[in-house]
Amino acid sequence: MKKNNTYSELDNLDVQILSILMEDASIPYTEIAKQLIVSGGTIHVRMKKMQELGIIKGSNLTINPQKVGFDVTAFIGIYLDKGSQYSDAVGQLEAVKEVVELHYCTGQYSMFAKLICRDTSHLRRVLNEDIQSIKGIQRTETIISLEESIKRQITLT
Repeated sequence: MKKNNTYSELDNLDVQILSILMEDASIPYTEIAKQLIVSGGTIHVRMKKMQELGIIKGSNLTINPQKVGFDVTAFIGIYLDKGSQYSDAVGQLEAVKEVVELHYCTGQYSMFAKLICRDTSHLRRVLNEDIQSIKGIQRTETIISLEESIKRQITLT
């Protein structure tokens, strides 16, 4: 399997290591080594290599937003006045903590954002005060998610 911009190959052991960690990133390297019948040092070296190649971009803890009081997930289609305003808009949208994903895209929108807010009042405030006031944003369209049915990583095997 080719890796973007590296032209090197992931071997089967690399794929197995990644697959295990994508299921549960808290598994110790020693446990992965036991499962794959290799040394803990081998896992450590392979992980370091994949981090240096940019295949692994870090690790994070995933929380359930609803369990901590964030009940509204919305997708915002953003229309820019000009495509050249993209970089400036990204810089300003980075400061909006409710924006958890942002994509530059084809189609009817210039950008597509995912926001997570406490409630619809919070969403309205973020849209009115934080997003629609950004220079270069012509208008937005909001889609509120009623339920997330599938969320997963890519499958490597």
